[in-house]
Amino acid sequence: MDKVRFRMGYPEKIGGWTKIGNNSFLGSCRALHSWRTISLDNYLGVGTSEKYYVESGQGYYDITPIRATVPPNANMEVTVSGVYATGGVGEPSVNFDIGQVTNDAGTGQVGQVAVNTDGADVMVVVPVSDSLSATGGVGSVTIGGNIDASVTLEGVEATAGVTAPATVSVTENTPVITFTATNGSSTVVVNHPSHGAVNGDFVTFTEVESLGGTITADVLNQEYQIIVDSTTTSDTYKIIAREVASVADITVDGEYTPTPVTANASDTGDGGDFTTGEYQINVGLDTSVFGNGWGAGTWSRGTWGSAATIDAQTDTLRLWTHDNFGEDLIINVFNGGIFYWDASVASPLATRAVALSDLTGSIDAPTVANKVIVSDVDRHVIAFGANPLGSTTQDPLLIRFSDQENALDWRPTTTNTAGDLLVGSGSRIVTAVETRQQILVFTDVSIHAMQYLGPPFTFGINMISENVTIASPNSAIAIEDNVFWMGKNEFYTYGGAVQKLPCTVRDYVFSDFNERQSEKVFAASNTAFSEVWWYYPSADSDTVDRYVVYNYQQNIWYYGTLSRGAWIDRGVQENPIAAGLDGYLYTHENGFDDGSQNPATGISSYIESSQFDIGDGNNFSFVSRIIPDVTFRNSTEGSPSVTFTMKARNFPGGNYLQEDDSTVTKTTSVPVEQFTNQAYVRLRGRSMALRVESSETGMTWRLGSPRMDVRQDGRR
Repeated sequence: MDKVRFRMGYPEKIGGWTKIGNNSFLGSCRALHSWRTISLDNYLGVGTSEKYYVESGQGYYDITPIRATVPPNANMEVTVSGVYATGGVGEPSVNFDIGQVTNDAGTGQVGQVAVNTDGADVMVVVPVSDSLSATGGVGSVTIGGNIDASVTLEGVEATAGVTAPATVSVTENTPVITFTATNGSSTVVVNHPSHGAVNGDFVTFTEVESLGGTITADVLNQEYQIIVDSTTTSDTYKIIAREVASVADITVDGEYTPTPVTANASDTGDGGDFTTGEYQINVGLDTSVFGNGWGAGTWSRGTWGSAATIDAQTDTLRLWTHDNFGEDLIINVFNGGIFYWDASVASPLATRAVALSDLTGSIDAPTVANKVIVSDVDRHVIAFGANPLGSTTQDPLLIRFSDQENALDWRPTTTNTAGDLLVGSGSRIVTAVETRQQILVFTDVSIHAMQYLGPPFTFGINMISENVTIASPNSAIAIEDNVFWMGKNEFYTYGGAVQKLPCTVRDYVFSDFNERQSEKVFAASNTAFSEVWWYYPSADSDTVDRYVVYNYQQNIWYYGTLSRGAWIDRGVQENPIAAGLDGYLYTHENGFDDGSQNPATGISSYIESSQFDIGDGNNFSFVSRIIPDVTFRNSTEGSPSVTFTMKARNFPGGNYLQEDDSTVTKTTSVPVEQFTNQAYVRLRGRSMALRVESSETGMTWRLGSPRMDVRQDGRR
């Protein structure tokens, strides 16, 4: 079968899907999360292999966290001199990401001198007046913007004997980021010592000056995708100079499609002294990589021909987990950082997520984890596979949780409920699934139940099963108070006890399964039809291209082919939403057609019976007609039809020798639905099979109990 489900024991074509808007996202999506804010803004979190977006109004807003911001002239030295007083009044200070203040103020200081760069012209601000007189504090002097070689602070006086104006002199060393263009090429080499980028990363430049020709300031001052290959080093990478446009505007069908700008002979500059680079977190792999041998990992991970070790964040499949903390969003990169997106700020869709540990008031928040969950009952933020308190090294079996109702406080004290737990078996936590009563924690060899106990222990954990496997971090799903998951060559369920699910199509699934890409397996619920879906890659595919479905209400299994990367059931949204591998989101169970094309195309669906025969199969059978039983209810096509095909063969291992088909067409709906009464065929063989299929647009069908006119024929 394919694109067919069972409902009330009868097979029918599945619902269609429609594309959500004409905008697309970059990378392969493997995580979706939908919620509404207090102001009823409807958001959908979209985690891909390259970025993290929030979808709103059919637009994709990039909130990917920033891993590093490189300011201009990080080697700048600032000297404050000429500010004298009989007593210390304030201290010179500076944004230390920019430079270092050398205190050359003599016996004392008057005022507070701060240096920063905000992109404005050089400015001198004396807060009270142009002429200050005091025996003590004399206000604050701020210097900002693109700092010149020297700045004189006028009018800073004190009765204690300031006889000369204060000055700030600046010594500019080598700029951090510079550019090198080549005449006739759109490839620009970016020089940045120890940049930390991998191939496919994104960086946004600001305050860059023109290189002198066609590579203007406007061309460079925008977001770029980084190229790291065999010709780059840890201090260099490449970009393709492009026409001015937002990345959203040049994301077409899920691909980054810039229009190159070619340098000319005048592009000899280096971009000036004040370039700022804002680097987004490293992209992850789109396909799982295993081992430490030659070719493992991404370009430039080591010397030519050497073994490349696998880095947890950049050389493992990019997976995301996310959950709401109130109306805000907590995001976690698998084996990576934990980030917080504030939906209550003035312009949330123009604001990026930030590291949880960098938020004001954050206390010992974990910096790495496998998964985050916000406990619905007690409102703790829980990090699985986190780094211990006081360490930055990940412990793959450690569970940490924040103070109740506080996503920032992770330091256990006698006055809060923050703490940690250590799982006692296995080598790593693979995933965790929250149910109504508890949280199931899956390691690579066991399952544990984590429950809220209240003070003083907060949470407790106990093992409920051992020697149980799980296919991937996303292959388990909770439906009501049951959990279903795919393991290695098995399917399981938990509803108080772990049990294997008897699966009638197990051999079909696991005999054609790409185990090397098993991390891409994900589970999805379609509660409107009482279904659990598992999407998985077939043996010859590195991408997800198949599905298997368990109907837990009817205890029936069925399967088919469909490429998807993530799924979220109806709830906040009216229908289920799935991510295609083409960079688009789709609303499922919507209409009857494949909406990935414009205009929409028909869905090819079919179901074929197993072989049937007369007696023990020694006699030949002759089929002369089919009496169909099918309904086309709700089809929008005026004359919907399906094709009934009979197949015959003589031996169990032989080919089908004969086929005969007939089209069954709906003729009217009033007073009752009417269709072709009978279809004539002529077929002879020891065993037969019946196939029903369709590929038209605007139609659906449901098969009842068709009958065939079969009589025994001779043995020869």
